[in-house]
Amino acid sequence: MANNYLQAAFAVTVTASEARLIAAVQRAIEAIDSGVEGDEATAFVADLGPEFATAFPGGDAEPFAGVMTIFPDADFPCLDADVTIEDGPEADTKIVSFTGDQFGVEQVANLLFACAKSALPFGFQYAYTCDRLRHDEFGGGAVVITQAGIRYHSTSDILRAGLDDTPAEEGRSGFVLATRDPEHGLSFWNNETGFGRLAEATVFSEPEAAAFDKPIADDEPEWLACPAGSP
Repeated sequence: MANNYLQAAFAVTVTASEARLIAAVQRAIEAIDSGVEGDEATAFVADLGPEFATAFPGGDAEPFAGVMTIFPDADFPCLDADVTIEDGPEADTKIVSFTGDQFGVEQVANLLFACAKSALPFGFQYAYTCDRLRHDEFGGGAVVITQAGIRYHSTSDILRAGLDDTPAEEGRSGFVLATRDPEHGLSFWNNETGFGRLAEATVFSEPEAAAFDKPIADDEPEWLACPAGSP
């Protein structure tokens, strides 16, 4: 059976106070994971210092409520990344490195947006990889973090943009709905048989795609522009 990975490795230079804040978030995650609650949680958060309280305000009932906003799934408060902090190139700076084979793209992006303001604008890349050379098992994307917010770009976006730039004389027949299957890579929607091969995909017009109720899948289905003559 093939093993799939969502991998990333990058470093960002931040101020020493921002590095302390990131370290405080790591400590908070460990406390949440160990089940710290009630008065003990209140005391723990107070011990993390005023910088943490300002960045991630909680309440008496839920002291960790602020930091929980980092995570896309509240049931899994984990960065899904290894974090190391080292001295930076200049005084009062630190280098924070993030690595992982099942990388938490969204939570790491949220962490940097909240804790690393001096580094913005900043971005990082990630890759979908597989230990077998199988069709459609590879891809990736990039995250752009600015003072205004976070933007996510996938290779599917790049593919769609490239297809949208198809010369007018070649045309475009419509859109196909795709999802990533953990075993078989990209699968494409057919109105009669469900997700399967690209050659059998149902092609939608733009109005049809806009009105279509996407089916539930393990991976959120996305629309891909389909060049004329395909699939």
